[in-house]
Amino acid sequence: MPSTVLIVDDEKNIRRTVRMVLEGEGFNVEEAGSGEEALARLPEVGADVMLLDVQLPGMSGLETIERLAKVKNPEQHPTVIMISGHATLADAVRAVKAGAYDLIEKPLDRERLIVALRNALERRAMVREVAGLRALADERFEMVGRSAVMAALCAQIAKVAPTRTRVLITGESGTGKELIARAIHRESALRDRPFIKVNCAAIPPELIESELFGHERGAFTGATARKRGLFEMADGGTIFLDEIGDMIASAQAKVLRVLQSGEFTRVGGEQTLKVDVRVVAATNRDLPAAVATGQFREDLYFRLAVVPLRAPPLRDRGDDIPLLCATFIESACRENGMKVKGISGEAVSMLSAYPWPGNVRELRNVIERLVILSEESIGVGDLPEEIVEEVSRRRREETQATGTPVLPRVELPAEARALPLREFRDHMEREYIRIKLEENGWNISRTATLLGIERTNLHKKMRALGLSRDERAPGA
Repeated sequence: MPSTVLIVDDEKNIRRTVRMVLEGEGFNVEEAGSGEEALARLPEVGADVMLLDVQLPGMSGLETIERLAKVKNPEQHPTVIMISGHATLADAVRAVKAGAYDLIEKPLDRERLIVALRNALERRAMVREVAGLRALADERFEMVGRSAVMAALCAQIAKVAPTRTRVLITGESGTGKELIARAIHRESALRDRPFIKVNCAAIPPELIESELFGHERGAFTGATARKRGLFEMADGGTIFLDEIGDMIASAQAKVLRVLQSGEFTRVGGEQTLKVDVRVVAATNRDLPAAVATGQFREDLYFRLAVVPLRAPPLRDRGDDIPLLCATFIESACRENGMKVKGISGEAVSMLSAYPWPGNVRELRNVIERLVILSEESIGVGDLPEEIVEEVSRRRREETQATGTPVLPRVELPAEARALPLREFRDHMEREYIRIKLEENGWNISRTATLLGIERTNLHKKMRALGLSRDERAPGA
């Protein structure tokens, strides 16, 4: 689609001349004679670029762009190019501060105008692309959950995020500790500054000091040039030290120095560098136990754990699993170019009853696998064998411990009530087994596990009841 340019100038002859030039270059052109008219027409016009005269009757061009800058969703605003016959340096500075992309002097040079417009459109496309990528990144790192434990955690994050205090996040692997760290950064005054993640467990011990603090040329074999460290790159922002419990002792001592004074030296260097960094750390280890055995510095532990936060395991937030399933299904379908799939209530029930030793990370991986391997909708028959077997075992144990489960009252159709007891029992048993077989894709072993009977017994019942895979559900 051709790009739209809105010309804002009180002189009709200038608007007419510029319109002829731009339409000849394939642009859609709209006009406005004042700043007030331009702002009123923007929602209707949807301009990509605005050519805005500095001197206008009533609201000036500078006032217009300043008013525009206060409107929400700046990535949807037109890119503004100011035009003027006698703009001062102060006007140019004010226009740039308000967000103007360029300023062109009158009389307008055709080539200069076209180049400025092309550049402005390229910049606009990049701004929109960055905004889209940022939205996708924020969505991927968004914390999902409405359970009581998640509500309490979010309340703690809301309190600690606006401060500059250090936070230590603890929790099992896969519970989303990085999401908590990113939420703290996103809700802080440092949100527009760097967020640097460091996986302390993934960096070889002999390289961790170089990675964190940088090195000078010739500091060791292979150090052919000076390298900035991650603390230096995070200056003014947040550094997230993930798996801090796996950090070697020498690196712990240097991190402690940074926390105490904000100072460090590169490996092989003598110059003392200073940084202003907020530190958020995380670990799945028991740090107090590591302190007791001498594996982790006590002074560093207390410096890091000013505010401790715990990432709850998924088994403690089962109420969130249906919402997590829906979120992960939508995300996986979008990432793989698929239409969003549904999931059966029984499948969600089984996923909610599973203990998830790998926590949210494991659930996300399972959902992505189900999205790829299932048909139009995800059912119990699509679930991994180990999940079906584990949930079925737990349900059997619960039934044995509590006795026969209480079932809801069922209203029977008149034809069913007219059957003798034996025929009614056979009919209902046949229908129930058929439904379970269909839910499990006619997988005999999985259905038998779910029903709590042996595989051979299920085969016998199917033969006795006349059930076969060729049978269709009523109305199918």
